[in-house]
Amino acid sequence: MASGIKDKVAILGMGCSKFGERWDKEADDLMVEAYEEALADAGIETKQINAAWLSSASEDQHVGKSGVPLAIALRLPYIPVTRVENYCASGTEAFRGAVYAVASGAADIALAMGVEKLKDTGYGGLPQRSRGVLNSMSWANFSAPGAFAQLAAAYRTKHGVAQEDIKRAMAQISVKSHDNGAKNPKAHLRNKINIDTVLGAPTVAEPLGLYDCCGVSDGAACAIVTTPEIAKSLGKHDIVSVKALQLSVSNGQEASHNSWDGSHFVTTRTASKRAYTEAGIADPRKELSLIEVHDCFSITELVTMEDLFISREGEAVKDVLDGFYKPQRGVPRPIDGGLQCLGQPIRPPGLRMIYEIYLQMLGRAGPRQRQDEPRLGLTHNLGGFPHQNVCSISIIGRYGV
Repeated sequence: MASGIKDKVAILGMGCSKFGERWDKEADDLMVEAYEEALADAGIETKQINAAWLSSASEDQHVGKSGVPLAIALRLPYIPVTRVENYCASGTEAFRGAVYAVASGAADIALAMGVEKLKDTGYGGLPQRSRGVLNSMSWANFSAPGAFAQLAAAYRTKHGVAQEDIKRAMAQISVKSHDNGAKNPKAHLRNKINIDTVLGAPTVAEPLGLYDCCGVSDGAACAIVTTPEIAKSLGKHDIVSVKALQLSVSNGQEASHNSWDGSHFVTTRTASKRAYTEAGIADPRKELSLIEVHDCFSITELVTMEDLFISREGEAVKDVLDGFYKPQRGVPRPIDGGLQCLGQPIRPPGLRMIYEIYLQMLGRAGPRQRQDEPRLGLTHNLGGFPHQNVCSISIIGRYGV
């Protein structure tokens, strides 16, 4: 029976580019920016890396197909390089490939990279590209804000939440994210905002306003992983290890009939349960120190708090309004500003979230460092729409905890 990967793989080093409108940089420049930080942090040389995984999406615009762009950008020594794509879970998917390679013994040291330059596409939101004939038969032509606005309506209806309460809770989420982002030098948006600004902003898709929606950006993030034994031999003392990696993918059931009421994410509930079992977590509300959640829209973050079993079903609005998720209370999320402030380059965010958890575990997060010493952190990615999506969960923490 599968036993999982808890504490079998250590993070040797991580790096992250600045996120934003990086008009002066190509995708390979962003990869190098993230890689140089990761390599210096790991304390190794490029020739010591045995295998690598690259995640990117808009290959026709900039990065290109295959693993070749990563191998060229980093001058990797003719090692296996695999390019992966799995919607917004792609960064974590690249990390999963590298982690599993080390856990299986196929590699001593492996690398994962996520990169995207969405601003170069010239598209205001996520680029609309061909999904293939099969997807197009079952995937209606709609907008992302519209789909997630329907999630808000379904949640409000199911739990009897007043419209003004859910609007105020979402506004509080946006204000919190911008407060956190203002402390992050690598964030795209670093201006604080207030509740009145959020509530008075133009409506995008009711009840979502301008500040309830994340923007798009350019960026890259990188992780280098190895075994705890090798990490110790390289002089690492405060080791951060992988506790769990789980993935759940919609099978069409949510979109097929009324067994799903549209108020939650089936995949997130499934992946998080598996991840908690793998990591040995019995009560995530008490045991997790911080969470990086896929806050593409404020309503996504709110609903996800219940799907991760942090808030009880129907009580996330109350927890948000009570301040449970603020940085120095309860379980803060996302403490680096999240997608709302770093933007959504699609493929790097999973690795960027792990980067933040890693910094927090080592006490390197600067002004946004959690005061209470963190022990376990969770990252969550969601690619697609409420009715059809891919969800990835990672749990990272101090080795041996």
